[in-house]
Amino acid sequence: MPVSPETAEDLAAAVSSLYEQAELALIERITRALASDLDSPLWAELKLAALGNLRTAIDEIIAVLEADATGAMHQAVADAYERGQQAAIAELGAVATGQALAAAEALPTAAVVDRLASALVGETAPVYARILRTGMDVYRQVIAEASAAPVLGAQTRRQAASRALAKFADRGVTGFVDSRGRAWNLTSYVEMATRSAVGRAAVQAHTDRLAAAGVELVVVSDAPEECPRCKPWEGKVLRREGPSGAGVVEMEHATEDGRTVRVRVAGSLQEARSKGLMHPNCRHTVSIYLPGLTRPSGPKRDRSRATYEQSQQQRYLERQVRAWKRRAAGAVEEKDRRAASARVRAYQSRIRELVSETGLPRKSHREQVGAGAGR
Repeated sequence: MPVSPETAEDLAAAVSSLYEQAELALIERITRALASDLDSPLWAELKLAALGNLRTAIDEIIAVLEADATGAMHQAVADAYERGQQAAIAELGAVATGQALAAAEALPTAAVVDRLASALVGETAPVYARILRTGMDVYRQVIAEASAAPVLGAQTRRQAASRALAKFADRGVTGFVDSRGRAWNLTSYVEMATRSAVGRAAVQAHTDRLAAAGVELVVVSDAPEECPRCKPWEGKVLRREGPSGAGVVEMEHATEDGRTVRVRVAGSLQEARSKGLMHPNCRHTVSIYLPGLTRPSGPKRDRSRATYEQSQQQRYLERQVRAWKRRAAGAVEEKDRRAASARVRAYQSRIRELVSETGLPRKSHREQVGAGAGR
């Protein structure tokens, strides 16, 4: 059975949901702390005196999050690796026999899974310090802005606090930059890292199994909604490992002893992945290529009528749903909470229209922020 990052895409949702819940809990906790006694003339003094209580509350959120997330990451990577293994075993069961199939089925995996999971845990470790720093900074900033507002005469303390908290709810916990220099907020960063890790685990498990069975070549599918980085590799034959670069190689026929066939190879799988193939959200798969037997892929599977741009529009609308749910959580005034909830429903309506028009699957879990108040 072919494999792709999409094979394990859903596994990242369990991890990112934990961070969404924690971020929502942080927004709600700060909002409640600042909203109490907001009309008191001693409000600023009371809030500054309660800094220690807020820090304790944020530390508790972080402790629960870190414990839950570490276990969830290990489980997600293990499940992704298992899916990749099973995909390869299913393919090998149709073409391999005897020693080759036995070697693939006996491959040890614990060390590989632990390495991949530990790398993900390490990559996301800095987020916890950032959560604490952001929470404390926002709390102090709201106090400063709300205290200055009546003096300046521009707006009331309540209005100033509402405005500052709305800005925080909009952006969430930010300050994360990936290797390509792109900025992310907390949940998006963790989701990106987790989806990359579980996709990598599924593809590596697949190729590890093929290596154990002596399979040297794989072929890339022709997929819908392809992005510009993936398109050059569609339908191409790749070396499972080895040197980069295209060329024609002589390979023994898959089933006829003594017969060789010429195979045009576009490069190595590692080379293709370094240039964008198998990125998170990638719909392409790789599968066994059997010299002399495997035929070019057929037309793209008609999963939807959507273009790549429309799939990205769906991602945008999902982000807006989550953003306005955060805005509702950070609202000081009831009217602002109702307005934010109305925006949530409006963006969800646009998502329903888009999936109806294009055939894109709706992924409701990507619209959920989670019931963070329980934390």
